[in-house]
Order: sequence, then structure tokens, then C-alpha cells
Amino acid sequence: MNFAKHWAATLDDYAIDLAWSPDGSLLAAASAAGGVTLYDAAMGAVKHTLAAHENGANALAWIPSDSQRSALSAQLLLATGGQDGCVRFWDASTGAQTAEAKLGNAWVEHLAWQVGRVVPNAPSSEDSERRVRDNPPYLFAAAGRKLVALKADGSVAHTFPDAPKTISALAWQPNGSAVAAACFGQVVVWDAATFTAQKEFTYGNAIYALTWSPDGRWLVAGCHDNAVHLWVPAEDLELHMSGYETRLKELSFSHDSKWLATGGGRDVCVWDCAGAGPEGREPLQLPQTSRTTAVAFQRSHSLLATGDGGGVFTLWAPTRKNPMVAEVKMPSPATKFAWSADDALLAVGTEQGSVYVFRTA
Repeated sequence: MNFAKHWAATLDDYAIDLAWSPDGSLLAAASAAGGVTLYDAAMGAVKHTLAAHENGANALAWIPSDSQRSALSAQLLLATGGQDGCVRFWDASTGAQTAEAKLGNAWVEHLAWQVGRVVPNAPSSEDSERRVRDNPPYLFAAAGRKLVALKADGSVAHTFPDAPKTISALAWQPNGSAVAAACFGQVVVWDAATFTAQKEFTYGNAIYALTWSPDGRWLVAGCHDNAVHLWVPAEDLELHMSGYETRLKELSFSHDSKWLATGGGRDVCVWDCAGAGPEGREPLQLPQTSRTTAVAFQRSHSLLATGDGGGVFTLWAPTRKNPMVAEVKMPSPATKFAWSADDALLAVGTEQGSVYVFRTA
């Protein structure tokens, strides 16, 4: 395959988050210092520089765009969350702020737009499309123990009861019907239509990361006690894999829901989640030079990007006999990967604030 650096840019601090716009035309990059930069995907030119959060930025999220949301597709809307306790909304075409929601004094650390929504009681496909179009998706935002559902105009649709501890992760079920929120000791799955709890799962430790398998079957947590914990909410099934070298923050599913890539040590473990799941199976281990810092499968294809603390970034095809596809040595470790919607571009953010965009074919 062809794999080469397409362009590069430099932020003013640690690259804390990266996100491609739904149409693939822009890359948003947030630095820990608080600024957000929008880059043109084609050449890396700066389109807009947003003074997003004076004390520091934490998270980025683009409003989803699909064929059922033609009214929203015309506007590329970006949400940002920061240490100032605010969520801000930006029109990417102009760089102007369109709305703001103040959630309190706690840092806004997690943002997640509703995707792939199911519209209940719609008698026809046409009516379903109209109702989705006329009712923009919610943005769920977490700040400290507070979780809120925001509308695209920044107004609050719902405020949930405070969590027992600081919310540490958010993840939307792929069909958009519910969102999972984790804190120390538990995960709650909240219904997006009624704002009530569908499921509550207890776990006796801190949870750092959450992800759903694309088919919606598995809900997976990366945990403080050097373990991965899996639930199948529809089947009341739980699985547990422990023995990692470190606490686990890195999780990514393949597009077909078969493979789960995890960090938590030097080697990346790739688990087979088909059938009864990974418990009791031996994972494929992908070797690295030092502790794993980031993992990301492509959205619709089979390549896996991994990064380690030595600054080495590797592309793998896990199902091949010789899985390594490409390897790149960077000046500092990767902090974040982001694949574009068509998987043609991979953005890599680093600890020193560099952003590299690679092209694959």
C-alpha cells in the first residue's frame, strides 16, 4: 500500500484532541493550552483559529451529518469543552461562536454527539427522516459529576442526577438510542428519548475509557485495575480480562465488531470478540518499543494504528500473517489518532504539539 506524510502542523501545546469534520474537509485540533485550530484537509492550511477556552481545552466533537439530516449538513458545527466549565459551539465555515453553555466550575472533559438515531413511532421512512431532520441530535456533555443533554443551539434539554463520582467516560450506543456514562464504581446506560436509566452496571474500581462495538453488542471499559471489562447489555453477560501491565485507557473496535484492540502495556492486545467473546482466548499481541499511548482502527477498513511512548507509530493489518504494514518514528509520543470518514487520511497528535496527517491508499 501507499503510505506517506501528507502535511504537518504545530500547536502551542500538547495535542489533547483531534477530530475530522463529517465531510472530511476540515481537521480540528485542540491544544492543552486552550486554543482550537481548524485545518484544511487538502493542504493543511489554517482555516480558522478559535480562542476556545482560556484556561485549557479538553474535548472536541463535530455534529454528525448524514442523508437524514440535510438541514444540518449545510452547517459544519463544532462543539468544544474546556477547563472553564463551558461548552462552546462554532460555525466552522466562519469560525464564529454560535452558542455557549456554562455547566459550572468543573472542567468539561467529555463531549459526545448523538449518532444514528432511532426515531420511535414513525409510521413511514419519509416521516422518520423528517422527524430526525427537524429535531437535531443531542450533545451529551460531562463536567465533574454533572451530565447534561444539550441542543445544537446551546440550550439544555435535560440535566441528569449528579453521578456519585466524577464522570470519566461517555460512549453512544451506535444506533443513538442510549449513551453510557462511567464513573468510579459504575456505568449507567441512559435512554436518549426518556432520559431514564436503561441499565446500571457496578464495577469496583475506576473506569478510564468506554467504547461500544459497532454492532452495539459489546460495551467495553478500560479500568484502573489493569483490566478490561465487557458487558453484553442485551444478554446480561459480563466478561473480564485482567493481567495488563498498567491501567488501561486505550480501546478500539474494528468496523465489523470482531476485533478489540487494547493498550495497557507495551504490546497491543487484539482480542477476538466473535461468538462467545474473548474471555479464555489468547489475544494477538502486536509488539512495540514501550508503553502503548494510543490505538485506533479504521472506520470502515481493517488497518489498526498504534503509538507508543518512544514516539513510534505503527500501522497493522492484524489478520495478516505478517501484520506490520508501516512504521514511523516521531519526535514525541502520539496522544491521539483520528481517521477521516473515508479512511484515506490519518491524523496523529503528539505530546509536543505536532500534528501529522498521513495519506493511505
